[in-house]
Amino acid sequence: MIAVIQRAASASVIADGVQAGKCEKGLFVLLGVVDGDTEKDAEILAAKVSKLRIFTDENDKMNLSVKDVSGSVLVVSNFTLGADVSHGNRPSFTPAAHPTVAEPLYEYFASCVEKEGVPTEKGVFGADMQISLHADGPVTILMDSKIWNK
Repeated sequence: MIAVIQRAASASVIADGVQAGKCEKGLFVLLGVVDGDTEKDAEILAAKVSKLRIFTDENDKMNLSVKDVSGSVLVVSNFTLGADVSHGNRPSFTPAAHPTVAEPLYEYFASCVEKEGVPTEKGVFGADMQISLHADGPVTILMDSKIWNK
């Protein structure tokens, strides 16, 4: 499971002309589910995201989590994070999990973040979405459950 986490002053996502989700101060998370991912990947990644200390404290040090700043999370599914670009210039999306596997894990990840005590909203799985992000920092963290969760 791959997550691109961006510290956000605000973020929102529109699907089919309707706002699907938003967050004010918090985290914008693009989530890619790849073959072999499990609920355990989602649980561990959600716990890590909710505790990630990337907000500044009173000494201007990145020492606070989204929970510490009473922030929220906006999660958007993004199968293109599973792209394989090792051959040629056209990405292959073969590593991305099939939607019948990916959607439940995406939903489960979002519910796990919520269970960690962080208000969480989502985009619409599989939809063509327009995203607005007012990045804060910018601070961008890449997490891959296959790399750091051995």
